[in-house]
Amino acid sequence: MAAKWIELVTGSLEQKKQYRQYKSRIDALPEPHGAAAKALQRYLMYFGGMATDGETTLKMFADFADLWEQAAADGTPVRAIVGEDPVEFAETFAQAYGGTRWIDKERARLNKAIEDAERGGQQ
Repeated sequence: MAAKWIELVTGSLEQKKQYRQYKSRIDALPEPHGAAAKALQRYLMYFGGMATDGETTLKMFADFADLWEQAAADGTPVRAIVGEDPVEFAETFAQAYGGTRWIDKERARLNKAIEDAERGGQQ
């Protein structure tokens, strides 16, 4: 019973555990793959292309870790993964994972605020 209440307040404990495992996988990557993965991860967090759904986000992180672990194991150069434009790579990677994103909520809020303002000004 207490665990359900705690999860209601803090979010899924299982998802937090999975996220910590993902972070450990990224931290264990050899260089230069580790540095590149961490830089891309930071960008993804600020980019806001992340889904608000925890399951989708965790799937993206798991796939991200798989990609970098495999590249490190194969000795694939970082540029062969991210290409000439790391920003484009990161944004395209994030967009491949559907679901509602944080920015979608803000877009809806902005549209509603403008519509409400218009209705208020026409009275």
